Amino acid sequence: MAKAKLKAKKHHARPRPKHLIGILSEKSLHSALKDWYAQTGDRLEVEMDGFHIDIKRHNLLIEIQTANFSSLKRKLRILVEKNPLRLVYPIPEEKWIVRLGADGISQLGRRKSPKRGNIFHLFHELVSIPDLIGHPNFSLEVLLIQEEEIRCNDGNGSWRRKGLSIRDRRLIGVLNQYLFTKPTEFLMLLPPELPRPFSTLELAECIGQPRWLAQKMAYCLRHMGMIKITGKKGNAWLYSSVKPGRDSKYLFAHSLS
Repeated sequence: MAKAKLKAKKHHARPRPKHLIGILSEKSLHSALKDWYAQTGDRLEVEMDGFHIDIKRHNLLIEIQTANFSSLKRKLRILVEKNPLRLVYPIPEEKWIVRLGADGISQLGRRKSPKRGNIFHLFHELVSIPDLIGHPNFSLEVLLIQEEEIRCNDGNGSWRRKGLSIRDRRLIGVLNQYLFTKPTEFLMLLPPELPRPFSTLELAECIGQPRWLAQKMAYCLRHMGMIKITGKKGNAWLYSSVKPGRDSKYLFAHSLS
């Protein structure tokens, strides 16, 4: 894959359509992303091999999934055998929490969440389908987005949210895109300062993420055939790249702003 494809692209947030304001729909984020991603000439809502396809661009099938890759495994494995297939996955880099009253209409407040998503959060879902990355027909595009999460004070939500239930997710804008078309491109996510060999604890420290996420990342890279176990330090497995990655340009060597 050419570096230009993996380089992040900055986008200005598109204005929200007025008809979305105040309208709660379970699938509004998915619908908005489909509208944002579609190009002139694309066919939307296509049926193929017994499956619903979000976008068909010439012979390329495009599936947008906002969560839960495991639910798509059968569909993806069947479709990718006959057609080029791209899975598009949004990660909220910036999120605003909107609180609605029990009536689901009146707005009680809006605040920015301190939590920020990043490219490494991809591996939380990718653990379900790491083997698909090596299929010649498969590609994966990650969108870092700005979104609103709509919560309703109906008493039906988690105790962690004090009874507020999540009613919707709304797209505000797309900040960056990352396109992966083959396993070797994932080596660009390994920081140049990462020791060789490395443990998942060292990986977590270098990417600034919790160890449980670094473990998922190592699992995916191993199943892609990009890293292998080469030893042990105490109780921790040590990993090394199967293909040299030190000379690769680190994906986050430069600011994305």
